[in-house]
Amino acid sequence: MSKIDRRHQARQKQNTKHQEHSKSTSIFGGQNGAPRTVAVVPLTEDGDSALAIQKLNEALDVEVDASHDAVFTIRIDRFKQSLQYIPVKRVLLNALDACKVADFVLFILSPMQEVDETGELLIRSIEGQGVSTVFTVVQGLEMIEPPKRRPQVTTSLKSYISHFFPNQEKLHSLDSRQDCANVIRSLCTTTPKGVRWREDRSWMHVEDVQWPSSSTENQSIMGEVVVTGVVRGKGLAANRLVQIGDWGTFQIEQITAAASPNLKKRKAEEMAIDDASSPTVLGKPDADQDDLAELAPDDIAMGDGDDFLVSEAPTERKGVLLDDHHYFSDDESHLPDLPKRLPRGTSAYQAAWFLGDVSDSGSDDEGVIDVDGDLRMAAPALPQDGIEGLDHHIMVEPTEGGPSEYPQSEMFLDPSPNEEAEELAAYRSRKKDEAEEDLEFPDEIELLPNVLARERLARYRGLKSLRSSKWEMNEDRAYEPEDWNRLLQIGDYKRAKSQAIREALVGGIPPGTRVHVHLRDVPLDLQKQPLTGALTLFSLLRHEYKRTVMNFSMTLSSDYPHPIKSKEELVMQCGPRRLIIHPLFSQTGNTPNNVHKFDRYLHPGRTAMATFIAPLTWGSVPTVFFKRTTPSSSSTTPPSLELIATGTSQPPDHTRVIAKRVILTGHPYKIHKKLVTVRYMFFNTEDVAWFKALQLWTKRGRSGYIKESLGTHGYFKATFDARINPQDSVGVSLYKRVFPRGARPWRGELKEEVGGEGEKDGMVV
Repeated sequence: MSKIDRRHQARQKQNTKHQEHSKSTSIFGGQNGAPRTVAVVPLTEDGDSALAIQKLNEALDVEVDASHDAVFTIRIDRFKQSLQYIPVKRVLLNALDACKVADFVLFILSPMQEVDETGELLIRSIEGQGVSTVFTVVQGLEMIEPPKRRPQVTTSLKSYISHFFPNQEKLHSLDSRQDCANVIRSLCTTTPKGVRWREDRSWMHVEDVQWPSSSTENQSIMGEVVVTGVVRGKGLAANRLVQIGDWGTFQIEQITAAASPNLKKRKAEEMAIDDASSPTVLGKPDADQDDLAELAPDDIAMGDGDDFLVSEAPTERKGVLLDDHHYFSDDESHLPDLPKRLPRGTSAYQAAWFLGDVSDSGSDDEGVIDVDGDLRMAAPALPQDGIEGLDHHIMVEPTEGGPSEYPQSEMFLDPSPNEEAEELAAYRSRKKDEAEEDLEFPDEIELLPNVLARERLARYRGLKSLRSSKWEMNEDRAYEPEDWNRLLQIGDYKRAKSQAIREALVGGIPPGTRVHVHLRDVPLDLQKQPLTGALTLFSLLRHEYKRTVMNFSMTLSSDYPHPIKSKEELVMQCGPRRLIIHPLFSQTGNTPNNVHKFDRYLHPGRTAMATFIAPLTWGSVPTVFFKRTTPSSSSTTPPSLELIATGTSQPPDHTRVIAKRVILTGHPYKIHKKLVTVRYMFFNTEDVAWFKALQLWTKRGRSGYIKESLGTHGYFKATFDARINPQDSVGVSLYKRVFPRGARPWRGELKEEVGGEGEKDGMVV
């Protein structure tokens, strides 16, 4: 590229950057431009947001009576800009709502008090949900004596705030008139950084709410409510649904023009007269308007009858399901032939003339040659995950051969019931002590002797490989939730997401316009709820009200002392919505068969995939997770929310299988080379025959299979690929699919409710 071409390219980049900057700041320009929204958040108990706003206004000789509850707008003639202040109390949800629609967030620190737990909760939650440009001020710095300590205190406060926002270059003092003027200048001239997920949608801070008259209110519990504000982000389309704070999701009846508060008095009166006579309609919905249906119609869900065939009843099976086939105990013609014990050097042609094993002495697997090579499997994984986790480096036999623990012709006799019960209790008590120190088998369960394993584990199946074996979907049809097939299913997520976002770029009320949004069918009892914080309006993208299987990458905070159990109730905020969820935790990552192991607990500092049924959210949206803390009956502390985790929304996947694993373990009772007698895994002959097709594994990576049952108490012979250690444990892995639960909207309730909408929607395991 020549010098002239490089100069032209640099000039084009400069012009493009200038156009983007002009476009991002054009809505703030002019007499009727949109105000710059500033959320003022105190992080300490002695922080006063109203006093901080008053100090900033006094720097420009603007006299305004600031209140802790009032949201007000002032005009800065010096910079030809308008600033809208939202004073925030030290209440978590109010702070999150205010910062959600703020162009700038102004944190207040104190030189006298440290940031307490409430302030830490506020700043971490605001950072987790996504925040625009941040400024930090210090209130009461002149109270530090002697004055030479003030720079040291300022340096300490800057170090603290830089831990959360590293780009903070300076802390401003509210006691200095010059610093206050610099803060106002920065607020009026700086281009807001914005929040990525917010800029993809249309949003507004609701300045006024108009409820219907009392006569209309008496006639119906639903009515038309008008909210007023300035459109921000993308264009506001009347066909899209809107989310109003914690009120819920509503349809738009129409959008009309609203007079700007910065107009001159006479012109404002003329506009008011025109609005009273015939309001200017800026947008009305048409036939393409989104509906409030969360699920697909029944006729669409049942359109293809072949996809919803009911599987064969489990009572008609005679063996456990392994991958995609049921193995029968009496008809094994479908099974491949077992490898034969042949003399070394025997060819495949010669092997066909041997009807059985050549040798009948020693171990049953001594000198086995795998002619077809079917037994060679290798992949880095745990033994309980299937063939990938087995150790295929056969350990060497001991040089000094010891006597056989029992001869092959020895008769097997069932132990007496009392003796077996005592040995079982002693064995399991020893294993409980080991489990406290070693968590290598978190999915292990123990069956009682009087419980039939084939009935207790009727829904479970075997997998040769957790990562690559095919999961037979037809076996789960009978256990699917009632409305599972009516959930939104997205074939090509990237294409659908791009189409929904591009659709928001075209049409709608342009940003910077002050409008009245008429909402349809709003419950009028919402008027009785006190409006304590900022009320927000967010326009949802197409299909964002439809329910689907949502996945969220969730990282539990290392500061939280306890693990979180799957299906435990949490409060989640993702974008404009807050939901009460009961997530299922599973392993992250991608697998060829889209099967992921279910995690019973999410431990501090670890990351898992949280899955539940909720309205769709396009894109990667930052998410924060809270847990409701209920104080004791004797405590006077009110219920509150505790931040426990952060995460990001992932693409929804209706076909993602969450497989709950259970491990049955047995004790090697007698060992003769590669032939082992195992006990305590099953307790009757029928269970041994039912699970005979499953592959056995040991903690040290040995693999084998059940050869035959012994007696009537569940003992069986098993053949392994090498001699096992007497201290080893024999296990078998079983899996079943678990289905996620449904989420319900958060209505501001801090006390836990008995039951809930999430329990009655059928989306339960």
